[in-house]
Amino acid sequence: MLGVKQLLGLVILGFLATPSIALANEQSLKVAYPPTNHKTSADRIFFIGTASSAGQVLVNGKPIKRSKAGHFAPSFPLQLGDNLFNFRYQNQEVQIKVTRISTQVQVPQGLTFVKDSLTPSLDIARLPGELICFSAIASPKATVSVKLGSQTVALSPQPQQAQLPASNAVLTGRNQPIPQSSVGRYEGCTTAQLQGSLLYGNNVITGAVIPSDEEVDLGKPEFQLTQNGKTVTQAGSGKIVILSPAQLQVAEVTAESGVARTGPSTDYSRITPLPRGVRASVTGQEGEWLRLDYGGWINIKETRILPVGTVPPRAIIRSVGYRKLPDRTEMVFPLQVAVPVAVQQGDRSFSLTLYNTTAQTDVIRLDDNPYISRLDWQQVAPGLAQYTFNLKKDQQWGYKLRYEGTSLILSLRNPPVMAVGKRRKPLSGIKILLDPGHGGKESGASGPTGYLEKDVNLIVAKLVRSELVKRGATVVMTRDSDKEVSLVERMAMIDSSEPAISISIHYNSLPDNGDLEKAQGVGTFWYNSQAHNLAVFMHNYIVKQRGRKSYGVFWNNLALTRPTAAPSVLLELGFMTNPEEFEWITNPQEQKKLATAIAQGITEWFERVR
Repeated sequence: MLGVKQLLGLVILGFLATPSIALANEQSLKVAYPPTNHKTSADRIFFIGTASSAGQVLVNGKPIKRSKAGHFAPSFPLQLGDNLFNFRYQNQEVQIKVTRISTQVQVPQGLTFVKDSLTPSLDIARLPGELICFSAIASPKATVSVKLGSQTVALSPQPQQAQLPASNAVLTGRNQPIPQSSVGRYEGCTTAQLQGSLLYGNNVITGAVIPSDEEVDLGKPEFQLTQNGKTVTQAGSGKIVILSPAQLQVAEVTAESGVARTGPSTDYSRITPLPRGVRASVTGQEGEWLRLDYGGWINIKETRILPVGTVPPRAIIRSVGYRKLPDRTEMVFPLQVAVPVAVQQGDRSFSLTLYNTTAQTDVIRLDDNPYISRLDWQQVAPGLAQYTFNLKKDQQWGYKLRYEGTSLILSLRNPPVMAVGKRRKPLSGIKILLDPGHGGKESGASGPTGYLEKDVNLIVAKLVRSELVKRGATVVMTRDSDKEVSLVERMAMIDSSEPAISISIHYNSLPDNGDLEKAQGVGTFWYNSQAHNLAVFMHNYIVKQRGRKSYGVFWNNLALTRPTAAPSVLLELGFMTNPEEFEWITNPQEQKKLATAIAQGITEWFERVR
């Protein structure tokens, strides 16, 4: 499964040689996952493997459930430390050691801070008046403080907080907050002002007269720990800078599509990408992440800092025009400077928000259009202009954003033109991209016999291609052999080929703490609103037509669901690791039936939305 398994941190069977389905018929016992001496922080572990269907497979002396073909996927709880599992089938034995690693921080009893517990751990920059927070982990019942310049900030013991699981925990159903001990955790916050002198809360640092048009480097904080009359100090690793609102740096996006996020790391959610050329003031920094004035964060590697004295970007927008092309409408927004943008799609609307922009839009030209019924605008707030396209149909077919100089170009694709006539095939005139997941060194998930996901993905994708071609479609494949194609390359193919829709084909797995005997069924993933209808329809169609269980429909930020050039959906057609599902996943007759159902589902969806 592309993206989801990467997000879950599941790496399966890189150590295996290329296996075949024939392994299932051998008399030997095979445990395909995990490898021996496996280490995990999960509280459970699953094993996938196979043996001849005759007789029993015992784990630590107890029989386990198997499929008719002899495959198994039991799950066992793990104790902290080493856990030994002995598999026996007839006269064969396989022993596997799994080590569970603790995720709890060991609070020291001596006069010391826990290693790497002092924050901020990176250089940070803040505006005057913003909170600056510090934290440390040390022995309980100590006194902890931070010294910065002449100011001392007390850090207080914290009450218990819940630990949130990762966002992708919803895939296993284990997404409830977990109470976490905060013994030994100390935190405290303060603020800084530039008003002729430097203030921390209500305390003025005497003798520090600082002009308000200069940023101030406060250096690195010094943490102090006192217990039983003894004191140790340790310098923090990140320095603190207070920015001057009058002298903010200006960053320009240099990446083709700058990745903007809600916070300063890849753990934070993506928001609308920023086209190349966008300029914005830098209002904060954490390590290599810049906070731009409209609220989004971007990695400094995707920007360049403009010369000192560059004026903070502000734009006026007046006339709005359009270009009518054969397969799309391009709206042109003339601006004085390239500003940050955000997109929001509704069922029959498409909204474009321009930041640091004041509208003087008194004239808009938009003739009768096959896709757009009307364009409205409003000044939502000072510096925030919004343009909303009212659409004639619910389904949207893709868009692109770019700057030509300082003019923002929004390209809205028209609905695809399907050929008509009695002799025409139902998908004539339709281009469809199929993406067989993984390939080459990227093997994906593995089944009980060691059979790899990348292989079945390609087999089914080729069968779907044949069925779509029979129905008149033009099919683009991201790969048609066992070769490695990067996620960036796959996304670029969608962007350049501009299919009517994109379907990525995968089979599923779970992280170590998943229950593989229960996890089964078809799962479908989408990201942009224009793909939601397609995702739900295809999911329900496949589940019903093939009599499969439903694993669920998920909004998920995956590389192959993110492209905006076309509605893009990722299908997880079953669990490679589920013993029963593995049998039909690898059955050639079932593969053909599944491919026919996918192709027919696509055909019926187009007939519904055209």
